[in-house]
Formats: sequence, structure tokens, C-alpha cells
Amino acid sequence: MTASSSQTRYSAIQFEEILIYFTTTIPQLKDEDAVYWNLAKNCIAKMGFVDCVVYKVSEKNHHLIQKAAFGPKNPKDLEIYNPVTINLGEGISGNVAQSGVPEIVMDTSIDSRYIMDDQRRLSEIAVPISNNGETYGVIDCEHPEKNFYTEQHLRMLQAVATLSAIKITQLRTELKVKEEQEKLLKVRKEMVDLKLKAFQAHMNPHFVFNTLNAIQYFITSDDKLTALNYISTFSKLIRYYLKNFEKETLSLKEELQMLNSYLKLQKLRYEKKFDYAIHVASDSPTDDIVIPSFILQTLFENIIEHAIYNHYENYSANIKVRPKKKAVHIEIAFEYKTGGAEKVKYIPDYRAQLVKWQDQIRLLNTFRNYKIKKKVSFTKNTTFNGGLIKLRLPNLS
Repeated sequence: MTASSSQTRYSAIQFEEILIYFTTTIPQLKDEDAVYWNLAKNCIAKMGFVDCVVYKVSEKNHHLIQKAAFGPKNPKDLEIYNPVTINLGEGISGNVAQSGVPEIVMDTSIDSRYIMDDQRRLSEIAVPISNNGETYGVIDCEHPEKNFYTEQHLRMLQAVATLSAIKITQLRTELKVKEEQEKLLKVRKEMVDLKLKAFQAHMNPHFVFNTLNAIQYFITSDDKLTALNYISTFSKLIRYYLKNFEKETLSLKEELQMLNSYLKLQKLRYEKKFDYAIHVASDSPTDDIVIPSFILQTLFENIIEHAIYNHYENYSANIKVRPKKKAVHIEIAFEYKTGGAEKVKYIPDYRAQLVKWQDQIRLLNTFRNYKIKKKVSFTKNTTFNGGLIKLRLPNLS
């Protein structure tokens, strides 16, 4: 195969100078597009080629997109004249992108794969931009003469393609890390907002004042023993909130004590509308088991307020707790009778602000990878409606 007399041949020094120039410019590049334009404008131009297009493999790997060019396809600045998209496996560049193997075509007029872009050229060289088995793009150069490109051209293009691929890998890795960090910061902010809403829900004025009014009733009724009992329960609950608000985990024993206090006060607050029972498996100690904090509290806030808002009557919740070595299994069987009163159209602000326990679980699973599992089922009959909530909390001890 005879090479054209107009071919550009490079000495070892010229080859070295081009690579040195390229390696000094590439670290300064801040994004992937800049890598492609650096290839076309600064590197290919120095090789004396008349036409070059740099393709990027689309993220779904279905086609090639022209991202940078040198020569007629680049009339000015960072513009591409009439950019072309090629399906993977089509044309010489599409085949190279698919195979990952560079090619020199000495005479495109006898190669059926050749796709004419702005004009027909008789020589073509295509080199994949790849790293660790992943192809990011293709350097595709054409020349009007047959037999123009040489093995030396191929080695030079492979060298700059490798350096470019390494830079693209670095940029994509940095972008992924940045996105993960931003996602983490977003989740952290959501967690903080969630805990603040939870605290506001625990301490909302309606709950506090209604509980105090209920206690006041026992005082005015001269039932001082009952009043003192509820005052003690209320003060313990408030101290618990203030002490543990910022903690992410608490012992199962503490959480159940808190839950019992909260439900006791809610039962007082909604007399004859709500009842509950908590059963803990006798063969399973709760002292050494640690779970995510306030999950149960948030759940029951939603349950009780939903029941009261919908005028449910004779609402009862039977809570069974089975601590295991790796997890705590909780079943909440509930039933109620639908009340005859219509729903109120106005929902107080504090109810609208109640934290949805599904959101809390979603964030904890995302942020802490707790793998909390939940399942809710409902049953209906002519007398009572009800259902079952199954919850699996991790043992974090």
C-alpha cells in the first residue's frame, strides 16, 4: 500500500512536543465538552489534519453525537456546522465505537460503511476514546486523498485518546461524587426539617393545652390523685422530648415508656374515643435493644389524629412488640366504628404539619440504610373497620 506524498510525517521530537502540549492543557479542563474541543482545536490542529470530528457516545449508548470539530465542520468558535448523529454500528466511526478497535480506511470509495457528511473524502481514521472497557467517544478524521493516514498517525491519536479518556473518567467520577454529596446534603436537610416538624408536632399547643385542660377537669372534680398521676405522666413526656430530641437512636425500653405515656395522655384527651394496649414478648428483654428514635411516636400521631379528624368511634389499637437479635417486629392491630358526623372542612394547622411516618421511614432508609420495612392492610365489615400495620425496625445495638 503506497502512502501519499503529501502525508505529514513527524519526528520523535515533534511527536513528543504534541503530547507535551496536550498533557499540559488537559488538566485545566473543567467539563467533558471542553475535553472534546481541546482534542479538536488544540491537538488535531497541531497534527496538520484538514478535517476532524469528535463524537460522544450518548449516555444510553444508542448513537454517536458530534460534540467538537476542526476544519469545515467548525466555521467559528465552538460551533459545529450541521451536526450529525450516527447510530452505534453505522458508518466507520459507529463501528469503531461499537467494537472499541481503531481503524484506518485507505480508500473510503470501496468501503460500504462510509457515510458522507459535508463532502466526500477518500481517507478516514477512527480511534475510540475509551478507558477500562468503556467507550466515551470516537476521534474521526478524514482527508481528501487516498492512503493518507499512517500507523504513526494512529499511534498519536491513540495516545491523545487515552489521555482524554482518563480525563473524562476523572470528570465523571468527580461529577458523580458531587451529585452524591448534594444528594446527601439534601437528605440531611430533609432529616433536620423532619425532626423539627416532629418536635413541633410533639409540642404543639393543641396537644399541650388540651391535655392540661383534661388534667384541670380532674382537679376541679376533686380527683386529685388522678390529676397528679396525669401531671407526672405529662411532665415525664415533656422532659423526654427535650432530652432526646436530637438523638437518632434510643433504647426500645425508653421508646415504649415514652409511647405509653403519650398514648395515656391521648386517651385522656379523647375520652371514650380511643383506647390501646401494649404487649411485649415476655422472653425478649428491651434494655439492650436500640432502635431509630420517634418512629413509633410519629406513627401514632398520624393514626390518632386521622381517627379523630374522621370521627371514628371506639378506636382501639392492640400493639404487639417482639424484639429479636437483629430486628424488632411490631404489629399494630386496630379497629374502629365509623362515626355519623361529617368531616370538618377546616383542618387545624398543627394537623397539616404532622410528620408523615412514611416520609420519616423513607429518609432513614435513604440516609442511614436502616432497611425499615412496613406493611399496612385494611379490613371492613358491617360492624367495625380495622386493619393491621406491620413494622420491622433494625436493632442498632
